[in-house]
Amino acid sequence: MLLKWQNREAYWHLMRADKPIGIYLLLWPTMWALLWAANGFPAFHILFIFTAGVVLMRSAGCVINDYADRKVDGEVARTKSRPLVSGRVSANEALQLFACLIALAFILVLFLNWQTIVLSVGALFLASLYPFMKRYTHLPQIFLGAAFSWAIPMAFMAIQESLPYWLWIVYLANLTWTVAYDTAYAMVDRDDDLKVGIKSTAILFGRYDVLAIGILQVISLGLLIWVGIITELNVAYFVSLFIAAGMFIYQLRLVTTRQKELCFKAFLHNHWVGLVITCGVFAGLSF
Repeated sequence: MLLKWQNREAYWHLMRADKPIGIYLLLWPTMWALLWAANGFPAFHILFIFTAGVVLMRSAGCVINDYADRKVDGEVARTKSRPLVSGRVSANEALQLFACLIALAFILVLFLNWQTIVLSVGALFLASLYPFMKRYTHLPQIFLGAAFSWAIPMAFMAIQESLPYWLWIVYLANLTWTVAYDTAYAMVDRDDDLKVGIKSTAILFGRYDVLAIGILQVISLGLLIWVGIITELNVAYFVSLFIAAGMFIYQLRLVTTRQKELCFKAFLHNHWVGLVITCGVFAGLSF
């Protein structure tokens, strides 16, 4: 079965293109890495390749996630109307769409150096692995964080053709931040996930979920402060982290209630955290 033009709206929803929050959350740390690696604004073609790659890989991740969850999403209130569950898209169509998105992303990477092409294999591996981990471990959010952070070493390799040790501090900062906000996201589905056997950090942390999110946020900020000191960024960067800390406190106040709507609101709010830190990195390098 080939992809059908008349199903384009269903494919659009399957890629979650109508809900760009995932694109933002993947894009901002990619921008951190590009700015740091270029010591300022990166070359336009590098910026275009990585931005387009973010959109394609996030879309591919959504498709393979829904494929992995196609037999359980119908039991979860928030996901029961997704295209694979409702029958608007078949499993074969989903796999074909995933392959097309990955192929397009790989074509983009071919315009970069060979070292970055090699690293891109890791991005594919992590993006494909994450959706299936929620069946075997209560830590799928760590795999998501690893996948969402993989553009960081790729950006450095594309621009500097090297991997300075401190980029891995940025990597860990983004990974811990990702686990924090995706735990808040998992709190929305925790009751349904328990019924269908899906695992998550929200379930693992249990009544310590809010505390765990707070600790992860502190670790993330601490690592970013460390990188700022190593790279000698100016005060503007540290001001952005101070603002981000205030935004984290706001999020913790939201999730403390454990109300689904407020937990989801806290998750969405991380888009603004990423934007603030991106502006901080740029300003910290520029002035």
